[in-house]
Amino acid sequence: MAKKRRPTASAQAPQDKPATLKDLLSPEVLDKLKAQANEAKAEQNRREEEERAKVIEARKAEQKRLENDFEYLLNNSSPDWKKHK
Repeated sequence: MAKKRRPTASAQAPQDKPATLKDLLSPEVLDKLKAQANEAKAEQNRREEEERAKVIEARKAEQKRLENDFEYLLNNSSPDWKKHK
């Protein structure tokens, strides 16, 4: 009996592959989509930077508030002053 031949992957022609979205879209539309993606990334980066700035500002404000709080300073100061009581 003769063995049946099975087609190998290399025997298939490249035209048999399904078309991708990149192949179907015109270059102008593709460029517009890339530009929109870049704008969205830039906007996200800007929002993240603003959020970081707000967090830093809140930390500074809290630290300033604590520096004006005598009880906080007394509880968190160096233990050397306790020797002189």
